[in-house]
Amino acid sequence: MKVGFIGLGTMGKGMAANIQRAGYDLVVNDLNKTSAESFVEKGASWAQTPRALAEQCDVIFTSLPTPVDVEAVANGPDGVSDALKPGAAWFDLSTNSVDGVRQLQASLAEKGVAFLDAPVSGGPQGAASGKMAIWVGGDKDAFDRFADVLSSMSNALRHIGPIGAGTIAKLTHNMASAALSSLMAEVFSMGVKAGVDPLPLWAAIRQGATGRQRTFERIGERFLAQPFDHPTFALRLIQKDVNLALKLGREVGVPMNMCELVGKDLQEAMDRGWAGRDAHTYMLLQWERAGLPDLTTTVQDVREVEAEG
Repeated sequence: MKVGFIGLGTMGKGMAANIQRAGYDLVVNDLNKTSAESFVEKGASWAQTPRALAEQCDVIFTSLPTPVDVEAVANGPDGVSDALKPGAAWFDLSTNSVDGVRQLQASLAEKGVAFLDAPVSGGPQGAASGKMAIWVGGDKDAFDRFADVLSSMSNALRHIGPIGAGTIAKLTHNMASAALSSLMAEVFSMGVKAGVDPLPLWAAIRQGATGRQRTFERIGERFLAQPFDHPTFALRLIQKDVNLALKLGREVGVPMNMCELVGKDLQEAMDRGWAGRDAHTYMLLQWERAGLPDLTTTVQDVREVEAEG
């Protein structure tokens, strides 16, 4: 089996190196040929164009900066779309657009080629070490055929649904990351301006209940599992704490736009009569606004996913 890799940049070089270390016959391509030198020195073949690479390979991977770059590799001059063999597969490791990956899947399926979106999360360090997640959407049979190659790059590989599912997971994750960073900037600036030095403040809050928890654990345990009527911490109490924090922010002159929105949601939840329910019950307001059906997830469902790692 020949494995092709296009895009040997900050993320791609680490992932391609792990494929090569696993012993696969590797063919590489990049806009900058010097990026491929270390791979060629270790036995990889250089392809002058994406098309030349696709003509040789049973499976190809792309790690590219933008959806425009992926489209160019697919359908630009010397692109891969007309060169991939029937039965071949293309895994796009880039963070692409949902409509973009669905369009590529549809057009390539007509040619007998499986296109799967497979965005990654772990940063350059994770790409180099193999300690990163790959979230795959697309044909399950194609995923299974090439799972060993994917596993050479990732210790957290997961097929999560049809085409586009991987991209949706990645965008969900990265939007949460950006929003949390903005929120952390708000609350941390409040704490520092209120009189605590940055390092002692950071050292303290990272040891609190939220600081000790993985970012998304609370979604499963305190939201999807719906323990709303068996609170470990009541809604009225988190509202009290949020209102005290907002008051402190106003007193020390720190704008807290995102936190003010949280305060409004908490007040709406209180107005619903949810004061004695779990502190995370107010998350249901957004579920309703999105027009989604009632949650049916059970505690057992959450535990099974946690057990999978």
